[in-house]
Amino acid sequence: MITTLIFDMDGTLLDTLQDLTASVNFALRSAGKPERTKEEIRRMLGNGIRALVLQACPAGTTDEEFVPIFATFKAHYLEHCLDETAPYAGILPMLEEAKKRGYKMAVVSNKVHQAVVELNERFFGDLIPVAIGESETVRRKPLPDGVEAALKALGSTKEEAIYIGDSEVDFATAQNAELPCVSVLWGFRDRDYLEALGATTLIDHPAELFDCL
Repeated sequence: MITTLIFDMDGTLLDTLQDLTASVNFALRSAGKPERTKEEIRRMLGNGIRALVLQACPAGTTDEEFVPIFATFKAHYLEHCLDETAPYAGILPMLEEAKKRGYKMAVVSNKVHQAVVELNERFFGDLIPVAIGESETVRRKPLPDGVEAALKALGSTKEEAIYIGDSEVDFATAQNAELPCVSVLWGFRDRDYLEALGATTLIDHPAELFDCL
């Protein structure tokens, strides 16, 4: 019986694409580099901000050039990360219904731990009591550290939990943590891509999650 829901954050609960695109392009523009479309940025997301900015930089960008570009991105994103970011449509009602039904919930993200805690508190309040991000003791997804830490904090076992995410990183995280995976289609990857990975449980709207439990 499933009692515990572990969620990815960006692309699953929160739509962060517009703010990330704006900050990446500000950093690229500041360095005289060509900008990226929102669709290009969407395909680059899932492995953390450093990997995002690395991919966004044109081929041939040197390490010396990358350092100030990444610093500019971080400074801009810190100031503008909440300009457009918000929960996807249907997320809050789904979480409220899950809480009403007694599910235990956590969010696990590749963002820095304190940022995950703050974003979770800001947008989800007491709906999701456990928020885990990357730290000195929790390695980045797709390693299972974050999921394992969340299960421990919730007092749950992997046999009663399910993982919900939107990308190949999330699919691999679920496999590494030995959890079933629900892949969402409103995030950063499309159906064909996820099915090619081997994803078999996909949903188009947050309310459909309950049909999988």
